[in-house]
Amino acid sequence: MTDYLEVKNLSKSFGRFRLCDISFTLPKGYIMGLIGPNGSGKTTTIKLILNMLARDSGEIRILGLDNIADEQKAKAALGVVFDTNYFSEDWQVAQVEQAISVFYPGWDSKRFAGLLQTFQIAPARKVKELSKGMQMKLMLACAFSYDAKLLILDEPTSGLDPVSRDELLQILSEYIEDGEHSVLFSTHITADLERAADYITYLSYGELFFSGSKDEFVDLFRIVKGGTEELSADLRAKAVRVRTFPTGFEALVKTEDTGAFSALSIEPATIDEILVFTSRKGEDYA
Repeated sequence: MTDYLEVKNLSKSFGRFRLCDISFTLPKGYIMGLIGPNGSGKTTTIKLILNMLARDSGEIRILGLDNIADEQKAKAALGVVFDTNYFSEDWQVAQVEQAISVFYPGWDSKRFAGLLQTFQIAPARKVKELSKGMQMKLMLACAFSYDAKLLILDEPTSGLDPVSRDELLQILSEYIEDGEHSVLFSTHITADLERAADYITYLSYGELFFSGSKDEFVDLFRIVKGGTEELSADLRAKAVRVRTFPTGFEALVKTEDTGAFSALSIEPATIDEILVFTSRKGEDYA
């Protein structure tokens, strides 16, 4: 099996929102960042993968298993970390193991104890006494203790301090080193993508904008800069978006279209710049 997660033609409508015909695959042994503006469907997609929402159409397979027909088997190989703790706050860490381990025949208590020691989490401490970063590590310790092959994380670094974010990303990098594990994590922090992601799936207001390698994504666009008098009609027509200033402009242009503007300043586009330019609704913005 080469793909640990397969999402095909996934759609879901509720209220005024519609997730429309989303397809992507996450290969074994890699990290994928799920990105997009607020309200684009990242959390909805994760909830559909976890069968926490009923999809309107499409297909989802986890390690080759249908996420509905084979839900129990699929979830036995799945680890989930949300941006907020999902354990009872009054439980001691040792009680977390007692409650969670019964659901996983492959639970390894020695590994759990070793992870608590590595993460410096005292078994006698209550969940509510742990910082957000430590609660995140506790959720990871649980997933690692039954050898979850696929980790799904929803905004895992949101609200973490820089040190905790760095530690989490290092843990995820080490988790996939053996080539037998994969990670899907949603985030709005592009620095995390730059450091950790191999692949990117970009949702834009319910539609799939891109899914593929991170390098391919950043290579799709360039930033073209110039003075006010250099902003031609041709450049406006070819630009994805234009940002104007009193003294000049910046435009996001597909790399393949930049040849005609070689006299202007052309720079690589960062993930953050691509998101900012492509998330704007309208022609130009200041």
